[in-house]
Amino acid sequence: MLGCGYRIYILNMDNSSAIVVFSGGQDSTTCLFWAMSEFDHVEAITFDYGQRHAKEIDCARAICRDLGVEHTVLEMEQLGRVAPSSLTRDNVAVDKAMPDDHTPPNSFVDGRNMVFLTFAAIVAKQKGIHNIVTGVCETDFSGYPDCRDIFIKSLNVSLDLAMDYTFVLHTPLMWLDKAQTWALADSLGRLDYVRENTLTCYNGIKGDGCGDCPACKLRKRGLDKYIASKNQTKQ
Repeated sequence: MLGCGYRIYILNMDNSSAIVVFSGGQDSTTCLFWAMSEFDHVEAITFDYGQRHAKEIDCARAICRDLGVEHTVLEMEQLGRVAPSSLTRDNVAVDKAMPDDHTPPNSFVDGRNMVFLTFAAIVAKQKGIHNIVTGVCETDFSGYPDCRDIFIKSLNVSLDLAMDYTFVLHTPLMWLDKAQTWALADSLGRLDYVRENTLTCYNGIKGDGCGDCPACKLRKRGLDKYIASKNQTKQ
């Protein structure tokens, strides 16, 4: 079984290749390792959308170079210009938490995953690739509506119809909390690599990050929970 999340299997479809939407963060890097364990050929695609920290792109490039993964970087700066966010504006402080139960934090970039997955699908079709892997998650997420399972399922259908082509959007983290995401990385033998080489921090600090932004707190809480559970199992 190819991981978890949304899945469709089509007879006679080439399932040997996949393209990973890749930011160089914990989730997408775990997905990259997952894809490398599931598919014969894996590529990565990264988007330069005017994000606050260009270090993300440098980190993604370094990981792909280290792993020998073919890597494409697409310039999407217009997205950052039309969708103001604390991740695309240096003068906007990142929300410490969600404003309320219904409003996404100001780190949400309108349409980001829709745009990224659409362009990833366009690139995939040109290469004859049907499988697209993304690290979106509805269990431990920041209130971003474009990380929900219903959105991924809807977009998968729309992409198929728009391009008269069969895509499979794989979401191996969709129903995992952060502790389980660390567990997946560990099961792939890559926990230390993910911890040391990825950039998840909203303040642009690699590894364990600043420790204060929402992304770092979520990441650390999940890691601590997983390590405690792992140690308890050993006893």
